Amino acid sequence: MRQSMTGFASTQGQGLGYTWIWDLRSVNGKGLDVRVRLPDWIEGLESYVRETLGKKILRGNVQVGLKIASTDGESALRLDENQLAGILSGLAQIEAKADTLGLDLGTSTAAQIMGLKGVLTTEAQRPDSSELGQQIRTDFLVAIEAFCDMRAREGAEMGQILYRQVKEIEDLVTLSEAAAAARLIGQQEKLRAQMAQILETSDPLDEARIAQELALLVVKSDVTEEIDRLRAHVSAARDLLDSPGAIGRKLDFLMQEFNREANTLCSKSGDPALTQHGLALKTVIDQMREQVQNVE
Repeated sequence: MRQSMTGFASTQGQGLGYTWIWDLRSVNGKGLDVRVRLPDWIEGLESYVRETLGKKILRGNVQVGLKIASTDGESALRLDENQLAGILSGLAQIEAKADTLGLDLGTSTAAQIMGLKGVLTTEAQRPDSSELGQQIRTDFLVAIEAFCDMRAREGAEMGQILYRQVKEIEDLVTLSEAAAAARLIGQQEKLRAQMAQILETSDPLDEARIAQELALLVVKSDVTEEIDRLRAHVSAARDLLDSPGAIGRKLDFLMQEFNREANTLCSKSGDPALTQHGLALKTVIDQMREQVQNVE
Protein backbone atom coordinates (compact mmCIF):
# COMPACT_ATOMS: atom_id res chain seq x y z
CA MET A 1 0.00 0.00 0.00
CA ARG A 2 1.35 3.42 -1.00
CA GLN A 3 2.17 5.70 1.95
CA SER A 4 2.75 9.41 2.33
CA MET A 5 5.66 10.50 4.50
CA THR A 6 3.49 13.00 6.36
CA GLY A 7 1.16 11.77 9.06
CA PHE A 8 -0.19 12.32 12.56
CA ALA A 9 -1.85 10.21 15.23
CA SER A 10 -2.67 10.63 18.91
CA THR A 11 -4.18 8.00 21.22
CA GLN A 12 -5.01 7.94 24.92
CA GLY A 13 -4.95 5.15 27.48
CA GLN A 14 -5.24 4.58 31.22
CA GLY A 15 -4.56 1.94 33.83
CA LEU A 16 -2.77 1.22 37.11
CA GLY A 17 -3.50 4.72 38.37
CA TYR A 18 -2.05 6.46 35.30
CA THR A 19 -3.20 8.07 32.08
CA TRP A 20 -1.01 8.43 29.00
CA ILE A 21 -1.06 9.94 25.55
CA TRP A 22 0.90 8.67 22.56
CA ASP A 23 1.70 11.29 19.91
CA LEU A 24 3.21 10.42 16.50
CA ARG A 25 4.09 12.91 13.76
CA SER A 26 6.12 12.63 10.57
CA VAL A 27 7.32 14.71 7.62
CA ASN A 28 9.28 13.77 4.54
CA GLY A 29 12.93 12.73 4.75
CA LYS A 30 15.61 10.95 2.74
CA GLY A 31 15.58 7.93 5.05
CA LEU A 32 14.00 6.89 8.34
CA ASP A 33 14.87 9.21 11.22
CA VAL A 34 13.05 8.49 14.50
CA ARG A 35 13.19 10.91 17.42
CA VAL A 36 11.58 9.97 20.72
CA ARG A 37 10.50 11.73 23.93
CA LEU A 38 9.73 8.94 26.40
CA PRO A 39 9.84 8.46 30.20
CA ASP A 40 13.15 6.84 31.07
CA TRP A 41 11.75 4.81 33.99
CA ILE A 42 9.88 2.35 31.74
CA GLU A 43 12.56 -0.13 30.85
CA GLY A 44 13.08 -1.06 27.21
CA LEU A 45 10.38 1.27 25.87
CA GLU A 46 12.59 3.25 23.50
CA SER A 47 14.07 0.18 21.82
CA TYR A 48 10.57 -1.28 21.44
CA VAL A 49 9.27 1.91 19.82
CA ARG A 50 12.16 2.11 17.37
CA GLU A 51 11.97 -1.56 16.43
CA THR A 52 8.20 -1.47 15.92
CA LEU A 53 8.34 1.69 13.79
CA GLY A 54 11.14 0.21 11.69
CA LYS A 55 8.88 -2.69 10.72
CA LYS A 56 6.05 -0.39 9.62
CA ILE A 57 7.76 2.65 8.12
CA LEU A 58 10.61 2.88 5.63
CA ARG A 59 11.11 6.63 5.16
CA GLY A 60 10.31 9.89 6.93
CA ASN A 61 11.35 12.04 9.87
CA VAL A 62 9.20 10.67 12.69
CA GLN A 63 8.68 12.16 16.15
CA VAL A 64 7.23 9.96 18.89
CA GLY A 65 6.14 11.35 22.26
CA LEU A 66 4.59 9.77 25.35
CA LYS A 67 3.13 11.77 28.25
CA ILE A 68 2.22 9.96 31.48
CA ALA A 69 0.32 11.42 34.45
CA SER A 70 -0.81 9.94 37.76
CA THR A 71 -4.56 9.86 38.41
CA ASP A 72 -4.65 8.94 42.12
CA GLY A 73 -2.42 11.74 43.41
CA GLU A 74 -0.66 9.46 45.88
CA SER A 75 2.91 10.48 46.68
CA ALA A 76 5.71 9.52 49.02
CA LEU A 77 8.45 11.51 50.71
CA ARG A 78 11.96 10.72 49.61
CA LEU A 79 15.18 11.80 51.30
CA ASP A 80 17.63 13.34 48.85
CA GLU A 81 20.87 12.04 50.32
CA ASN A 82 23.12 14.11 48.07
CA GLN A 83 21.32 17.31 48.97
CA LEU A 84 21.43 16.38 52.69
CA ALA A 85 25.17 15.65 52.57
CA GLY A 86 25.83 19.03 50.99
CA ILE A 87 23.76 20.86 53.61
CA LEU A 88 25.41 19.04 56.55
CA SER A 89 28.85 19.80 55.15
CA GLY A 90 27.93 23.46 54.83
CA LEU A 91 26.56 23.59 58.37
CA ALA A 92 29.77 22.06 59.74
CA GLN A 93 31.86 24.70 57.99
CA ILE A 94 29.62 27.49 59.27
CA GLU A 95 29.73 26.20 62.86
CA ALA A 96 33.53 25.84 62.73
CA LYS A 97 33.90 29.40 61.49
CA ALA A 98 31.52 30.63 64.19
CA ASP A 99 33.62 28.90 66.89
CA THR A 100 36.78 30.69 65.73
CA LEU A 101 34.91 33.99 66.12
CA GLY A 102 33.51 33.05 69.54
CA LEU A 103 29.93 32.89 68.30
CA ASP A 104 27.37 30.38 69.58
CA LEU A 105 24.93 29.41 66.86
CA GLY A 106 23.18 26.75 68.84
CA THR A 107 22.48 23.20 67.68
CA SER A 108 20.46 22.51 64.55
CA THR A 109 17.73 19.93 65.01
CA ALA A 110 16.80 17.18 62.58
CA ALA A 111 13.41 18.79 62.07
CA GLN A 112 15.05 22.07 61.07
CA ILE A 113 17.36 20.35 58.60
CA MET A 114 14.50 18.34 57.09
CA GLY A 115 12.66 21.60 56.50
CA LEU A 116 15.43 22.97 54.32
CA LYS A 117 14.70 23.12 50.61
CA GLY A 118 15.55 19.99 48.66
CA VAL A 119 16.20 17.66 51.60
CA LEU A 120 12.81 15.95 51.28
CA THR A 121 11.12 15.55 47.92
CA THR A 122 7.80 14.03 46.94
CA GLU A 123 7.66 11.24 44.42
CA ALA A 124 4.57 9.66 42.95
CA GLN A 125 4.10 6.03 43.84
CA ARG A 126 4.94 4.07 40.71
CA PRO A 127 3.65 0.59 40.01
CA ASP A 128 5.75 -2.18 38.62
CA SER A 129 7.05 -0.61 35.39
CA SER A 130 6.90 -3.94 33.56
CA GLU A 131 3.12 -4.21 34.03
CA LEU A 132 2.50 -0.57 33.16
CA GLY A 133 4.96 -0.80 30.28
CA GLN A 134 3.05 -3.71 28.77
CA GLN A 135 -0.19 -1.73 28.70
CA ILE A 136 1.58 1.27 27.22
CA ARG A 137 3.20 -0.91 24.54
CA THR A 138 -0.19 -2.34 23.63
CA ASP A 139 -1.59 1.15 23.18
CA PHE A 140 1.41 2.10 21.08
CA LEU A 141 0.38 -0.59 18.57
CA VAL A 142 -3.02 1.11 18.33
CA ALA A 143 -1.36 4.49 17.83
CA ILE A 144 0.96 3.27 15.13
CA GLU A 145 -1.90 1.60 13.23
CA ALA A 146 -3.80 4.90 13.24
CA PHE A 147 -0.61 6.67 12.18
CA CYS A 148 0.00 4.28 9.26
CA ASP A 149 -3.66 4.46 8.23
CA MET A 150 -3.41 8.22 7.89
CA ARG A 151 -0.19 7.93 5.88
CA ALA A 152 -1.87 5.33 3.67
CA ARG A 153 -4.92 7.54 3.05
CA GLU A 154 -2.72 10.44 2.05
CA GLY A 155 -0.62 8.07 -0.03
CA ALA A 156 -3.69 6.84 -1.91
CA GLU A 157 -4.74 10.42 -2.67
CA MET A 158 -1.23 11.27 -3.87
CA GLY A 159 -1.24 8.14 -6.03
CA GLN A 160 -4.36 9.33 -7.87
CA ILE A 161 -2.79 12.76 -8.40
CA LEU A 162 0.41 11.18 -9.74
CA TYR A 163 -1.52 8.95 -12.14
CA ARG A 164 -3.30 12.02 -13.52
CA GLN A 165 -0.04 13.93 -13.87
CA VAL A 166 1.59 11.02 -15.73
CA LYS A 167 -1.40 11.06 -18.13
CA GLU A 168 -0.95 14.81 -18.62
CA ILE A 169 2.71 14.26 -19.45
CA GLU A 170 1.81 11.49 -21.90
CA ASP A 171 -0.74 13.74 -23.65
CA LEU A 172 1.78 16.58 -23.89
CA VAL A 173 4.39 14.22 -25.36
CA THR A 174 1.85 13.21 -28.03
CA LEU A 175 1.15 16.88 -28.81
CA SER A 176 4.89 17.58 -28.92
CA GLU A 177 5.43 14.73 -31.37
CA ALA A 178 2.69 16.10 -33.64
CA ALA A 179 4.12 19.62 -33.38
CA ALA A 180 7.61 18.32 -34.24
CA ALA A 181 6.25 16.54 -37.34
CA ALA A 182 4.42 19.68 -38.46
CA ARG A 183 7.54 21.75 -37.77
CA LEU A 184 9.62 19.43 -39.97
CA ILE A 185 7.29 19.93 -42.93
CA GLY A 186 7.44 23.68 -42.42
CA GLN A 187 11.24 23.61 -42.12
CA GLN A 188 11.60 21.64 -45.32
CA GLU A 189 9.41 24.06 -47.26
CA LYS A 190 11.23 27.05 -45.82
CA LEU A 191 14.63 25.57 -46.65
CA ARG A 192 13.56 24.79 -50.21
CA ALA A 193 12.41 28.38 -50.70
CA GLN A 194 15.64 29.75 -49.23
CA MET A 195 17.83 27.48 -51.34
CA ALA A 196 15.88 28.37 -54.49
CA GLN A 197 16.43 32.05 -53.76
CA ILE A 198 20.16 31.48 -53.20
CA LEU A 199 20.54 29.54 -56.43
CA GLU A 200 18.76 32.25 -58.40
CA THR A 201 20.95 35.08 -57.11
CA SER A 202 24.36 33.37 -56.71
CA ASP A 203 26.85 31.22 -58.51
CA PRO A 204 25.98 27.51 -58.61
CA LEU A 205 26.75 25.72 -55.33
CA ASP A 206 28.01 22.23 -54.67
CA GLU A 207 24.84 20.11 -54.33
CA ALA A 208 26.65 17.63 -52.04
CA ARG A 209 27.60 20.48 -49.75
CA ILE A 210 24.02 21.72 -49.73
CA ALA A 211 22.70 18.25 -48.83
CA GLN A 212 25.25 17.99 -46.04
CA GLU A 213 24.22 21.33 -44.50
CA LEU A 214 20.55 20.41 -44.73
CA ALA A 215 21.17 17.08 -43.01
CA LEU A 216 23.11 18.85 -40.24
CA LEU A 217 20.23 21.24 -39.63
CA VAL A 218 17.78 18.35 -39.43
CA VAL A 219 19.96 16.46 -36.93
CA LYS A 220 20.38 19.50 -34.69
CA SER A 221 16.64 20.09 -34.48
CA ASP A 222 15.48 16.45 -34.37
CA VAL A 223 13.61 15.63 -31.13
CA THR A 224 12.75 12.01 -31.93
CA GLU A 225 15.05 10.65 -29.23
CA GLU A 226 13.66 13.02 -26.61
CA ILE A 227 10.09 12.01 -27.50
CA ASP A 228 11.00 8.32 -27.32
CA ARG A 229 12.73 8.70 -23.95
CA LEU A 230 9.82 10.70 -22.54
CA ARG A 231 7.45 7.90 -23.56
CA ALA A 232 9.76 5.35 -21.92
CA HIS A 233 9.77 7.44 -18.72
CA VAL A 234 5.95 7.58 -18.77
CA SER A 235 5.86 3.79 -18.93
CA ALA A 236 8.44 3.49 -16.13
CA ALA A 237 6.45 5.90 -13.94
CA ARG A 238 3.29 3.85 -14.33
CA ASP A 239 5.17 0.66 -13.50
CA LEU A 240 6.53 2.26 -10.33
CA LEU A 241 3.11 3.54 -9.27
CA ASP A 242 1.73 0.03 -9.69
CA SER A 243 4.54 -1.62 -7.72
CA PRO A 244 4.48 -2.29 -3.95
CA GLY A 245 6.92 -0.96 -1.36
CA ALA A 246 8.79 2.33 -1.11
CA ILE A 247 9.11 3.99 -4.52
CA GLY A 248 9.76 7.63 -3.56
CA ARG A 249 13.49 7.66 -4.29
CA LYS A 250 13.06 5.91 -7.65
CA LEU A 251 10.30 8.31 -8.63
CA ASP A 252 12.43 11.28 -7.63
CA PHE A 253 15.26 10.07 -9.88
CA LEU A 254 12.79 9.50 -12.72
CA MET A 255 11.53 13.08 -12.37
CA GLN A 256 15.08 14.30 -12.95
CA GLU A 257 15.16 12.30 -16.18
CA PHE A 258 11.78 13.70 -17.23
CA ASN A 259 13.04 17.24 -16.64
CA ARG A 260 16.25 16.64 -18.56
CA GLU A 261 14.38 15.49 -21.68
CA ALA A 262 11.88 18.35 -21.46
CA ASN A 263 14.73 20.88 -21.26
CA THR A 264 16.45 19.37 -24.29
CA LEU A 265 13.18 19.36 -26.26
CA CYS A 266 12.69 23.07 -25.54
CA SER A 267 16.28 23.92 -26.51
CA LYS A 268 15.88 22.13 -29.85
CA SER A 269 12.41 23.46 -30.55
CA GLY A 270 12.75 26.47 -32.83
CA ASP A 271 8.98 26.40 -33.20
CA PRO A 272 6.35 28.29 -31.14
CA ALA A 273 3.92 25.37 -30.86
CA LEU A 274 6.61 22.87 -29.86
CA THR A 275 8.08 25.34 -27.35
CA GLN A 276 4.65 25.85 -25.81
CA HIS A 277 4.18 22.11 -25.35
CA GLY A 278 7.70 21.78 -23.95
CA LEU A 279 7.07 24.51 -21.35
CA ALA A 280 3.77 22.89 -20.40
CA LEU A 281 5.67 19.62 -19.95
CA LYS A 282 8.15 21.29 -17.60
CA THR A 283 5.29 22.76 -15.55
CA VAL A 284 3.56 19.39 -15.05
CA ILE A 285 6.89 17.69 -14.31
CA ASP A 286 7.66 20.29 -11.60
CA GLN A 287 4.20 19.81 -10.08
CA MET A 288 4.64 16.04 -10.10
CA ARG A 289 8.08 16.32 -8.53
CA GLU A 290 6.61 18.29 -5.62
CA GLN A 291 4.16 15.44 -4.98
CA VAL A 292 6.91 12.83 -5.29
CA GLN A 293 8.90 14.48 -2.48
CA ASN A 294 6.26 13.21 -0.06
CA VAL A 295 6.01 9.62 -1.30
CA GLU A 296 7.59 7.00 0.96
